[in-house]
Amino acid sequence: MPLDAGSIRARLPGREIVWLDTTASTMTEAACLAAAGCRPGAAVVAEEQTAGQGRHGRSWHSERETGLYVSIVLRPRLEPDSLPVLTLALGLAVQEAIASATDISCNLRWPNDVLAGGKKCAGVLCQTADSAVIAGIGINVNQLAFPPELSALATSLRMVSGRPHSREDLLVELALSVDNYSKLLVEQGADHVLRVYAERARR
Repeated sequence: MPLDAGSIRARLPGREIVWLDTTASTMTEAACLAAAGCRPGAAVVAEEQTAGQGRHGRSWHSERETGLYVSIVLRPRLEPDSLPVLTLALGLAVQEAIASATDISCNLRWPNDVLAGGKKCAGVLCQTADSAVIAGIGINVNQLAFPPELSALATSLRMVSGRPHSREDLLVELALSVDNYSKLLVEQGADHVLRVYAERARR
């Protein structure tokens, strides 16, 4: 079932949200938004990615209308050496958003993986773009299976819980959680985020 973009916009008033049926990568589209001077928090959401980006040039499996594929434009006031910690802060944001929207407790694996049932259910990728940071986030929500080469490594929230989940609810929680953890990094500093991450990862 397609995302209800109108519902999401109504629940996130004042936030620019670009909804795409199909795109190569939401990160590329978000970088264009950033270059055009969009406000922080602007997001690009796609039902399907044909060339979703992962770490080290890997691709992100983006099955149509089952996962959450979103890139958010951030403009944090951070020193350059604090930017790597932003990835960890966003991992915390994803973990919290999943818990809030689905009641599923996930684990963290440094530096950008979120795990459920011992397998990867979400990932974060940050790239700088001019004066902005593009936070690409992929969450496996309602997939029922994965290609053979991924089946031993990947899972979805539905596979873990045995029930489907609202992608709209998860996206709203994610946007708010990303805002909160980006603010936490700016206001409390990298050391605080590292301590929180270490504690969460141990759990």
